[in-house]
Amino acid sequence: MTTAQHVWYAAYGSNMHAARFAYYRRGGTPPGTSHTYPGFRDPTPPAAVTALTLRGCLYFAWQSPVWTGGVAFYADRPAAGWPTGVAARGYLLTVEQFADLQAQEMYREPGAGFDLARVLTDGAVRLGPGRYETVLHAGTEDGVPILTFTAPWKAETVALQQPSARYLAMIGAGLRESHGWDTDRIVEYLKVCPGVVDRWREHDLRVLLTGDR
Repeated sequence: MTTAQHVWYAAYGSNMHAARFAYYRRGGTPPGTSHTYPGFRDPTPPAAVTALTLRGCLYFAWQSPVWTGGVAFYADRPAAGWPTGVAARGYLLTVEQFADLQAQEMYREPGAGFDLARVLTDGAVRLGPGRYETVLHAGTEDGVPILTFTAPWKAETVALQQPSARYLAMIGAGLRESHGWDTDRIVEYLKVCPGVVDRWREHDLRVLLTGDR
């Protein structure tokens, strides 16, 4: 598994859910959206999938036209008082597949290369001003680099946004799949995230995750 030809893509938002991530890989339009993903040049499934925990904090910001609310971002240097420990799902991709994923996250057509050495040397590379246009080197797993996407802004300056029920439910489904968490553990994790705190009651989180009222 230790090879310079692969990287771990650490998904911490909706892409923790394998069916959602598959639209980036195979292409297509996810249900409930109008955005069509072109897919990878090589749509081969990930060579491996694993549960990861990243240092840092999960928070919700921006205003997504797809999810109609804030979306998840990763802060490797959280603001003071923010909780730490980010649950993620690692997909073992070729460097070319990661480049195609990166392009789609930036609403660009796949086809360009990716300078892995630059990210490993610098720790972070800003490829554009928008959300998910900064690539971070978040550590290693089995000797393979872990990379993820986030926004370029500083955590302490961000305008937090409430995530939608549909988006949180997708993240919850991804946490069940990737980490095997039950509803109680998912609620405990999400309720302290900036953007969720003081915006979602614990009871309402439980309802959207289970459908029980």
